Amino acid sequence: MLGARVEARGERKKRGAFSFPRASCLASRALMLYFLLLSTSVLAQDLPHNPQPFATWLTDFKKEAATKGFDVAFLEKTFQGVAPKERIIELDRNQPEGKLTLNQYQTRTVTPQRIKTARKLLQENKMLLGKISQKYGVQPAYIIALWGMETDFGRLTGGFPLVEALTTLAYDGRRSEYFRKELYNALQILKEGHISPEKFTGSWAGAMGQCQFMPSSFLKFAVDETGDGHKDIWQTKADVFASIANYLRQNAWNGAEEWGMEIIMPTFKSQQQREAFYALHKQEKPLKVWRTMHLKTLDTKPLPALEASATLIIPEQNGSRAFLVYKNHQVLLNWNRSNLFALSVSKLADAMREQPQ
Repeated sequence: MLGARVEARGERKKRGAFSFPRASCLASRALMLYFLLLSTSVLAQDLPHNPQPFATWLTDFKKEAATKGFDVAFLEKTFQGVAPKERIIELDRNQPEGKLTLNQYQTRTVTPQRIKTARKLLQENKMLLGKISQKYGVQPAYIIALWGMETDFGRLTGGFPLVEALTTLAYDGRRSEYFRKELYNALQILKEGHISPEKFTGSWAGAMGQCQFMPSSFLKFAVDETGDGHKDIWQTKADVFASIANYLRQNAWNGAEEWGMEIIMPTFKSQQQREAFYALHKQEKPLKVWRTMHLKTLDTKPLPALEASATLIIPEQNGSRAFLVYKNHQVLLNWNRSNLFALSVSKLADAMREQPQ
């Protein structure tokens, strides 16, 4: 579910940027195109983690794929013109290392505009979401929240050709075993005809469609809700919503429960008390046990008197925010192994159901 901006021509003209004579300009453009092609394709050289020439690697891969039931003509057509892309390797090597706080993360992802859009889409798709919610046992707000967090409600799905992206990462030796399996899964999706090759796009790492499933997740959880023979998580809203709901259901989502609640951090009378409370991080206990500690929700109410268990989550070491979460929170962690992501999905789901100020 974070690009360079191209300056407008008008802005360049306003600043009086220098200009080339026409012939020099053409030569300059040709030179720029040469370097662009050089920087985006590494067909003629080995990747740092794979000494085998790409052409040899691809030939061997296609031979192996043929033994797994993929038609030779299909393989030749699918891999025609495919070459490893340096840009994908750069993105894989240079993922952001900086760690955001929960407050910073939620400020960026659960914005007033996203909440407003989520409420609007929840209402616009009320009938469709109602049917899917009843069928899969997942509350509509969580479906919309995951949709919004992953692709900004289908707006940002990634434009990388998936076969080329996965081929690049499978050829590169850093995580080749994982991406080789995902490449086979991608071939299976094409073989089954769920999407045409020219529209088979996604993120640089292989996540696809409006719910950003990896190919393996697509094969396990994607749904043809419309019954047209295609599990279309790229364009068909019913398939997108049902696939999100099916993922949650298959991972043991409880439609009768919510995600949990944020609690007020207790007042500690000593450092020993503070350390004892923080030591409870990730511990699961019945709510009635947490109630004996006189913990309160953010609106200063006592914890709900439910026959349920909850786990204490303190997202940051010695942080000032704490949560009691039900098992549905773990389902969200199965989707994305980040407490920041899961708590933000839940915050967006809650915000949709609150009355606008």
